[in-house]
Amino acid sequence: MAAQPPHAPRTWVAGADACPAGWIVVLEHTGTGVHRHRIVEHTADLLRLPEQPACIGIDMIIGLPAEARSGGRACDRAARALLGWPRSSSIFSPPCRAALQATTYDEAAATNRASHPDGVGLTKQAYYLFPKIRALDTLITPARQHRICEVHPECSFYVLNGNAPVDASKHTDEGIEHRIHLLQDAEFDGVPDACSAYPRRQAKPDDILDAHAACYTARRMHKGTATRLPQTEPVPVDPTGLRMEIWR
Repeated sequence: MAAQPPHAPRTWVAGADACPAGWIVVLEHTGTGVHRHRIVEHTADLLRLPEQPACIGIDMIIGLPAEARSGGRACDRAARALLGWPRSSSIFSPPCRAALQATTYDEAAATNRASHPDGVGLTKQAYYLFPKIRALDTLITPARQHRICEVHPECSFYVLNGNAPVDASKHTDEGIEHRIHLLQDAEFDGVPDACSAYPRRQAKPDDILDAHAACYTARRMHKGTATRLPQTEPVPVDPTGLRMEIWR
């Protein structure tokens, strides 16, 4: 790791992606371009990072609607439209806020369906994320959204790829290789080494690539060049005042 010049501004940004061991975090020093990565176990640890990043892009839902409607939130629908098929399949609709309190999948799905005449169910993928969604929802406030922002890695890779979706899935060798090259072109050093730094039971290569992509969006947010979905005004908010938006 390169040493920082003595008078470099100490400003960091970070990207975080859920992984089997908790969260994989990629950090970038905006003054020197130095990168770091590590695993933290608890969601609250993201607020205790010693680098105190000015912006954290996190691949997790922030802002839960009162009603579960077909297609999810406006930001989810906008992200799917941006990515097109098949990358749009990576955008899943979040639960309604009341469903988050359920203790079983069947209860959560029934609560979701009952929240709106659309009768939208709940995917098992979304339900398995409930612990992390709850933990983040406990920590996040409208004021903290200036620092902790929802991102989606495929939307970040869309920007990295010249405003075009990446054709190959991140679960294929071709898709992994393409995403590594895109990150290297964006001056992320050591990406292949980072992808092999942890056993898969802690963090998989696609988790690590997604954390880099989230860090890229955090970099853009810090510079003021990121854009959000949806692009309409005003930004939709959930019943607690949280903005429902995805940055890229």
